[in-house]
Amino acid sequence: MTGHNTPRHAHHAAGLLRGIYLPRTADALASSMSTYGIPLLVLATTHSAALTGLAFALEWIPRLAAFGWAGSIVDRRGASVVFFLASLGRALALAVGAGVLSLYPDGIVASVTVMALAAVTGALTEFSYIATETAGAAAGRRAGAQAHRVQAVLLGIDQTATLAGPALAGLLLIAGPQGMLAVIAVLSLLAALLALSTPPSAVILARAPKSRMGAGLLTGWHTIRSLPSLGWLVTGLTLSNLATGFLQAAGPVIVVNHYAQSTTAVGLVWSAAAAATLVAVTVCRFVIDRLGLWPVGAVCAALASLACLAAAQAPDYRSYLILVAVLMAAEGGMTVVLRTLRSRLIPPDRFGSALATSILILLLPFPVAGVLTALTPPDGLGYVITACAVLQGLGLLLAFARLRTDPALRT
Repeated sequence: MTGHNTPRHAHHAAGLLRGIYLPRTADALASSMSTYGIPLLVLATTHSAALTGLAFALEWIPRLAAFGWAGSIVDRRGASVVFFLASLGRALALAVGAGVLSLYPDGIVASVTVMALAAVTGALTEFSYIATETAGAAAGRRAGAQAHRVQAVLLGIDQTATLAGPALAGLLLIAGPQGMLAVIAVLSLLAALLALSTPPSAVILARAPKSRMGAGLLTGWHTIRSLPSLGWLVTGLTLSNLATGFLQAAGPVIVVNHYAQSTTAVGLVWSAAAAATLVAVTVCRFVIDRLGLWPVGAVCAALASLACLAAAQAPDYRSYLILVAVLMAAEGGMTVVLRTLRSRLIPPDRFGSALATSILILLLPFPVAGVLTALTPPDGLGYVITACAVLQGLGLLLAFARLRTDPALRT
């Protein structure tokens, strides 16, 4: 027996922390800082709500375009290779961007550089995210009935990064954009180095034939359609993400212009939301053990809809922060349900493609939210949030009503 035939449980025990959790932590923190930091940078330099919304859209459009390739490449080449190359590419792009901003701190060159960084880092982030999600799904599948615990840990890592990322980006932005971009580049390089030490058997989930390379999204679409439970949940969460995305895109404008707070206060909103989500994910991890997936998901859906509706009428910054935190905590509980269902139902040989397709569908509302923010006058943002909250509630109600008797959510 060669070293390649070491028992799988040994690889799993040795590689779970080193091969999955640590790289995921570095990547999630870098992604969180760039996702929230770049729109903040745009608002701070241009003072334009329209350009802030446009920057948010430019972050997400390349991400969506990358999914078709990301899923099929991960299926074919393995998660560790894709993760290493994507993290290294992001580190290089951010280092170049920091250098350009040092030479041209303002003006048209700085604006174009920041917009280009939003697009490039967005695309590379999705490649690394698909790779780490595929690795996490493999670990969850090995855990069997305890898959939701693995997914809760992974989601906890993401939310911890979201807790630290916006606040850290806001603080670094006070000292200058070069420092913020340099820190994100270092974190991306660290993620790439950790991916190098990851045992392949702990990360590579499956290898797909060459014929699937150009049909990753189509393969994922057919897979989701063949799994009604997953399809209904993805549909409900997609409508919910329109409300969440609009709150993220319009957040800098609402906090800075409407509530007269600083850009650091924008990061504080999402850091508080991440802290609440982290607590909610920890609680859901144990409640699911007792009650199952559907009751937890249904309660979280109701809380998310009510919190979003109330956020549209928040009278001050503090109440707005609390309501956004409740909304994102409820979203975190539903995400645990979704990730558990994905790892449980999607066949391993099609996981990368189906994962990419499902995430693509879930993220489609985000660039739409950025465009809505750019087109909506600041005084009309509350009305748009209300409309999104109503659509969110209807979508989640329909989805969980159809899933109430589905055995996949009660096993």
